[in-house]
Amino acid sequence: MLTNDQLSKWDRESFFHPSTNVGQFARGEGAQRIIAGAEGVHITDRDGNRLLDGFAGLYCVNVGYGRPEIAEAIARQAHELAYYHAYAGHGSEAAITLAKMVMDRAPKHMARVYFGLGGSDANETNVKLVWYYNNIRGLPQKKKIISRWRGYHGSGLMTGSLTGLELFHKKFDLPLAQVIHTEAPYYYRRKDAAMSEEQFSAHCAEELERLIAAEGADTIAAFIGEPVLGTGGIVPPPKGYWDAIQKVLARHDILLIADEVVTGFGRLGSMFGSDHYGMVPDIITIAKGLTSAYAPLSGSIVGQKVWEVLMQGSDEYGVFGHGWTYSAHPIGAAAGIANLRLIDELGLVENAGTVGRYLNDRMRAALGDHPNVGEIRGEGMLCAVELVRDRQTRGFFDAAEGIGGKAVAAMLKRGVIARAMPQGDIIGLAPPLCLTEAEADVIVDATADALRETLG
Repeated sequence: MLTNDQLSKWDRESFFHPSTNVGQFARGEGAQRIIAGAEGVHITDRDGNRLLDGFAGLYCVNVGYGRPEIAEAIARQAHELAYYHAYAGHGSEAAITLAKMVMDRAPKHMARVYFGLGGSDANETNVKLVWYYNNIRGLPQKKKIISRWRGYHGSGLMTGSLTGLELFHKKFDLPLAQVIHTEAPYYYRRKDAAMSEEQFSAHCAEELERLIAAEGADTIAAFIGEPVLGTGGIVPPPKGYWDAIQKVLARHDILLIADEVVTGFGRLGSMFGSDHYGMVPDIITIAKGLTSAYAPLSGSIVGQKVWEVLMQGSDEYGVFGHGWTYSAHPIGAAAGIANLRLIDELGLVENAGTVGRYLNDRMRAALGDHPNVGEIRGEGMLCAVELVRDRQTRGFFDAAEGIGGKAVAAMLKRGVIARAMPQGDIIGLAPPLCLTEAEADVIVDATADALRETLG
């Protein structure tokens, strides 16, 4: 029984929802859930349903819901200084303090952090920085960005182009010409089943070399990649992948942008995915875990090599002409300070490693022999269960059957939120980093029960 039918009506009539079938929603069809409250790893909707959020919102509520320390920090900041801009050398105590905290945690070769609002605008910033960098270096033709198929980097014009998923291109006239894509490091879906992980990594590096040769290294500015593919299927890289890729980039003077919107601030059991996989990026994208989504905030962490060129450019051409009205917003910065302190105090980076490993191990024990489970994969507090028609041949279900969506819906009936990942039948899990082993058991049991209902 709905507790507020008027609110439901307003929702259908007034609210343009992202990533939604807008026609169905406007006609009163399809799912509608209005969230009323949350605590720990659970959310509660307006009808009183309490659900274990196995996806942390959108991979973002790292510290869990209902943390009074962050709410109180936001309130104090709003009373003291709700807003001032960061242009022309202006700052706030909150923004300056958070910048220092971020740089203390970042890889040692990084130099400065620029704050935005979300991952999409941070990656837009990154592209502008890369273009400016090469213009200052006298290389105006070196502008193309290489991304990977199945990567996710946002849904703006450039960032939607960087994203390598059909849903974000179709009928939007994307990708733009400056963006080119190379093979995803998706070992399970390799064409040659005989390849080892190391051989597949070498193959991905060879494909990258071929693309660079075809386009011309003198036209390519940067390569962008998530340490672990996120929305494209929660796919950890095969052994040796990042080492092989970075060697190619170094040979051709191509910058590396590590998109750590999902992996930054603990999700892999390391503070950054770059540390986890031995990446040495020139720019790091951060967002989600920076504030655990208690307030909008993102960042572009710039490496020393790039920073020195940016300073040179400003000395030669004047003010660096980039900024957002809400860059380094004091309320977002206050949330970030409280959030990073909590991550440290509660030992959430370590918990993501230990409980994440437990979640993945338990999922493999429960479902590893299921005839329709092709692969169970994960790293830290990330886990994916890929469903197939035939595990022996890696034969996939027809997309029209919607098996992944049905399985996730069956999990929801059991009180657990998972995500049906695009371009495949993949159950995605990315719980808050405060998850306990007992809560991990609930997720695994719900997944197993849901597959029994969906697939028998």
